[in-house]
Amino acid sequence: MSRLDIKTQNRAQTVVDNLYRDVERRIAASPPGLCPVDMSLAFLKLCHAQSCGKCVPCRIGLGQLSLLIEQVVDGTATMETLAIIEKTARSIVNTADCAIGRDAARLVVDGLEGFRDDYVEHICHHRCLAGLEIPVPCVNLCPAGVDIPGYMALVGAGRCDDAIRLIRKDNPFPTACAYICEHPCEARCRRRMIDDAINIRGLKRYAVDHSGVVPNPPCAPPTGKKVAVIGGGPSGLSCAYYLALMGHSVTIYEERKQLGGMLRYGIPSYRFPRELLDREIESILSTGIQVYTGMTVGKDIWLEKLQHEYDCVYIAIGAHQDKKVGIPGEDSRNVMSAVVMLRAIGDNNMPNFHGKQVVVIGGGNVAMDVVRSSIRLGADKVTCVYRRRTEDMTALPDEIEGALAEGAELMTLAAPVRIEADENHVARALWVQPQIIGEVGKDGRPRPNKADLPEQRIPADVIVVAIGQGIEMQGFEQAGVPIKRGGTFVAALSGQVGGKDNLFAGGDCVTGPATAIRAIAAGKVAAANIDEHLGFRHEIEVDIDIPAPRLNNRAPHGRINTTEREACDRKCDFEDIECGLTEEGALAEASRCLRCDHFGYGIFRGGRNNKW
Repeated sequence: MSRLDIKTQNRAQTVVDNLYRDVERRIAASPPGLCPVDMSLAFLKLCHAQSCGKCVPCRIGLGQLSLLIEQVVDGTATMETLAIIEKTARSIVNTADCAIGRDAARLVVDGLEGFRDDYVEHICHHRCLAGLEIPVPCVNLCPAGVDIPGYMALVGAGRCDDAIRLIRKDNPFPTACAYICEHPCEARCRRRMIDDAINIRGLKRYAVDHSGVVPNPPCAPPTGKKVAVIGGGPSGLSCAYYLALMGHSVTIYEERKQLGGMLRYGIPSYRFPRELLDREIESILSTGIQVYTGMTVGKDIWLEKLQHEYDCVYIAIGAHQDKKVGIPGEDSRNVMSAVVMLRAIGDNNMPNFHGKQVVVIGGGNVAMDVVRSSIRLGADKVTCVYRRRTEDMTALPDEIEGALAEGAELMTLAAPVRIEADENHVARALWVQPQIIGEVGKDGRPRPNKADLPEQRIPADVIVVAIGQGIEMQGFEQAGVPIKRGGTFVAALSGQVGGKDNLFAGGDCVTGPATAIRAIAAGKVAAANIDEHLGFRHEIEVDIDIPAPRLNNRAPHGRINTTEREACDRKCDFEDIECGLTEEGALAEASRCLRCDHFGYGIFRGGRNNKW
């Protein structure tokens, strides 16, 4: 007999590993609306099975917790049971020998704090509060509620024009979202149970690239009501579009000389070509919307006057103010904000970075836009400085990979401390303090702490600060618009500003800097509620026959991704970097959809929302 054997995986363990992968995929594909109490019980049992059972809190405590939560799910628990669950869970958190038992109990404690109402509803009324109004995961996770399975089925049938019509029912920017949306809809795609999420944004881009000129639906008869929209970005334009379709007279007041907001002044043209943006804006304005550009609230127009002249006013000014790092030397020449730089590019006033060393401070998508734009502006070297790790960056992984492929350098765990300037007050270098990653904070990301290392000098001819945007309050604060401590307007979920009868607000100026699709969704919500406030209840609908689902889509199939132009070519210009799906790829990808709108909860709840 041999003293030692080479360890190999037996057949049973191979099957178990496959089961683990299946469970992982199913968890990733869990749709919103599942009972949180039931899910907590399932996770608790899984964690209990992983415990060694050496200590009493794990061996006995987790088992007792499972039994107690089962009583809640079965409807036999009382409020006293809930108190025992909380006491037991906290006891395990404080006494378990290892993290396996402690974190299992912590999941229960977090649940009691996060969805206690669901526990109480189970105990008192023997029912679940889980929302299943929109049971299709991709539709639920789309802020605008676009009928995603519907337009993917239309793409699969070769009906791209109809797909655009269906998208416009909930989102007047199909082209913009086809090019730059962060596709939150893919996060819980149930196709993950089989292989991988569907390339939803890629299919949307195929639809817009292969559709003809799709006219807007006819506007409803004039209502005689007038609405002013302050801000011509995605939120303001979306609100104006739907109000115009409802028959209201809409006027947009925009501070810049062109409409588009951050779609023009925050998204470089290599991600979203300007001619496509202009075409989409023209389509929206064709509904009869009147526009005034170069109008600043508090200077050219006054909010109080607009409230008096119009039946309703919608504030959608976005977040176009820069934010400072707050380090010495930040006021030096050649130090600029990402907002100023991208705004200049949006107006086609290209900065000259030829032969210069550019340093970008930040780790979000805006920082990546600045990095990649600087490369295209001729910079000799571009370095992105971030105080956390690469995996902690808020930028999309594709954006980070794209920047690195184009030649950018990434310097992580480096916190800016000061900017060095010469005798002419011109920036010459950025000094950073190396960091060491520490404990996880409330935001779920590890905190950086000062490392026991000397400061480092990064030579720089240009320094760009890309750490976020603020909101221009002047003119609105004077008019009495309520403002939160963080520097955003106070508005209800309906968009209505408290204490102001005919005033609504939405988009980045309420939520803080967010994505384009969230701004669009805010405009849609505001339009519906303004319409109701004016005494109407117009419905936005589209009459399109959706193809029946296919039953040949259950075999595992690889995801078909969009590709990009070669880095050596694309970094030399501002032309579109992405290559859309081919017809063959689009049809294959559309066929992967499991049609959750037709099967599962989707069919029980009516399948889809045909109008709103």
